[in-house]
Amino acid sequence: MPGGRLTQQERQQIALGLADSLPYAEIARRLERPTSTITREVMRNGGPTGYRADLAHRATERRAHRRKPASSRGPESVTQLNGRDADAVRDFEEMLTTVLMQSGLPKMTARVMASLYATDAGSLTASELAQRLQVSPASISKAITFLESLDLVRRERDERRRERYIVDDDLWYQSMIRSARDNAKFVEAARQGVTILGPGTPAATRLENVARFLDFVSEGIMRAAEQAREVLYTRADPTPAPSTPTEART
Repeated sequence: MPGGRLTQQERQQIALGLADSLPYAEIARRLERPTSTITREVMRNGGPTGYRADLAHRATERRAHRRKPASSRGPESVTQLNGRDADAVRDFEEMLTTVLMQSGLPKMTARVMASLYATDAGSLTASELAQRLQVSPASISKAITFLESLDLVRRERDERRRERYIVDDDLWYQSMIRSARDNAKFVEAARQGVTILGPGTPAATRLENVARFLDFVSEGIMRAAEQAREVLYTRADPTPAPSTPTEART
């Protein structure tokens, strides 16, 4: 696989491939690049529906320009704790930010959440987030408030009385339950609308169908969340991955 950054011509080929609805793996094969490279390139630059070759190329050049002063400080500037590559971690956070934005989160909120998930401790203070993202504390506070409203982040005081923002094991469970309860509220409102608009009318039929659908989905979410909750507490297995198909089956 060729190394180095993607060229502008390669980015144009990626854009053409996306326009033809080609899967990432096929685009990667045609460019003789790893599929992960194509996936990361697309997700950090607008996603499959918003990718533009010229904008992606300029954004990459700007990022490279910003990193030059850091790279000149020596080998220690490209590594992080546990031997991670700092550039690779930064690229991952940008990709995760794009994914979260496509799910509906505002950009700053998505950046904050991506930073928290890319931190081993799973928690950062407002000042740490502001320094990490190079934004104002007010921007961090606004993003955290929004994430709290979705049950995706919680806050607590540490031993130095600083407020820390945390993504812990149970937050995704709580968020799923909140989503199911929100659906239930809409179901109740929709069925009230059926009575008011008159059963059998087009509007009432539409609302009844939506209510039945959300009722079924919410029940499934609640049941699945309860059954899968323990997965959130699973710890990483230090055992090396099996090297042969026989070991994998075992």
